Amino acid sequence: MSVGEEVRTDQGKPQQSLDTAAARNLATTTKSAPQMQEISSRWLLRTLPWVDVQGGTYRVNRRLTYTVGDGRITFLKTGDRVEVIPAELGELPILRSYDDEEVLAELAQRCRQRDFAAGEIIASFGNGTDEVHLLAHGRVEKIGTGPYGDDAVLGVLGDGSYFGEQGLIDPDAIWEYTARADTPCTVLTLSRQDFEQVAERADSLREHLQQLRAIPEQRTNKYGEKEVALAAGHSGEPDIPHTFVDYEARPREYELSIAQTVLRIHTRVADLYNQPMNQTEHQLRLTVEALKERQEHELINNREFGLLSNCQYDQRLQPHDGVPSPDDMDELLSRRRGTKLFLAHPRAIAAFGRELNKRGLVPETVEIAGNRIPTWRGVPIYPCNKIPVTEARTTSIIAMRTGEDNQGVVGLRQSGLPDEIEPSLSVRFMGINEQAIISYLVTAYYSAAVLVPDALGVLENVEIGRWR
Repeated sequence: MSVGEEVRTDQGKPQQSLDTAAARNLATTTKSAPQMQEISSRWLLRTLPWVDVQGGTYRVNRRLTYTVGDGRITFLKTGDRVEVIPAELGELPILRSYDDEEVLAELAQRCRQRDFAAGEIIASFGNGTDEVHLLAHGRVEKIGTGPYGDDAVLGVLGDGSYFGEQGLIDPDAIWEYTARADTPCTVLTLSRQDFEQVAERADSLREHLQQLRAIPEQRTNKYGEKEVALAAGHSGEPDIPHTFVDYEARPREYELSIAQTVLRIHTRVADLYNQPMNQTEHQLRLTVEALKERQEHELINNREFGLLSNCQYDQRLQPHDGVPSPDDMDELLSRRRGTKLFLAHPRAIAAFGRELNKRGLVPETVEIAGNRIPTWRGVPIYPCNKIPVTEARTTSIIAMRTGEDNQGVVGLRQSGLPDEIEPSLSVRFMGINEQAIISYLVTAYYSAAVLVPDALGVLENVEIGRWR
């Protein structure tokens, strides 16, 4: 444009003032700090009581407990065919600690697949049982007789459960309840006849069963702990029983897990582009946020110490109707004393809210750190997007008692690290390389421990996609 040439607007009219695009070249813009979508509320990290661990290992001492078969059985699915993983048969009480892979593989091959429609009876109360059922997929109700002769639901079994295992070794075993398919079910069945045929040819299995029968039955309390002999309500001078409290000989030890990354920043960026915002500071801030998100994910999902993997079998519940109802939440609460919190995926909280709406119930809320948190029976329900949601739109709801004093769930960390910016989280300068790039080692140490089994409970296979 030549000097004196008149500038016109898009409408052809003469421009009367400085254009905003030109003005921005001389103005200082107002900028936000770098944003990050991954950041969540991380209620688990905020509510879990943390214990400082010296030496990197935390040992949980418990009373001696006799437990067998307290896990889930895993299956492989190929098209319509379902197979049990041979090693998973070791979860059955009679095969606990048995590790002959060839024999377990033969037993797995002898399992017959059966499909049951919803409402179909799998086993009837009072009938003899000569087979064990492995539930690969579906939901099974255990039906018993109520106090007035009516049917009563004793419990619900879900994927990976088993029932009728006593029928493999006891010819006089009978069904103590009726097993009814609540949904379409896929079941693998192993008969006593097949089991005995394998035992006849396998010396290792036969010896294992003989040793199992030779072990005297231990007197335990309802939690599986060795019973403490006591006398109460007596009179006169009876002999007072002698006793002692036995401990586990090999208590579980939790080692601190680690999450690390190396943050790299070019010195030119750190030197020249630090106004008005410190680039190094924000790079570290966002890296630490990502590290904390991964830390919470591991506390939920890690196979060694994660909450979902460390919940005992008898503390895992199945929803009676698939959706998370108030009745299921009450059942989850009743399995432990002093439940401090629920953790649920936000979609599970929404599904629970729909069930409350159907019943005309309005949950109370409590204000925590400036947030209104819904509660059930006074126990807050915290959202946690790290709890997985399957392709079938099912998830889990976790209930916890927390704290060392309450024999609950605790987080583990070690404070006092070199270059620590938060307890158990450090940012260590690693130097500058020949390309003038600064490196920082960002490290977090963490783990979680369940002090007694009933401190942690899980409502599994919660359906969040049902609208009715």
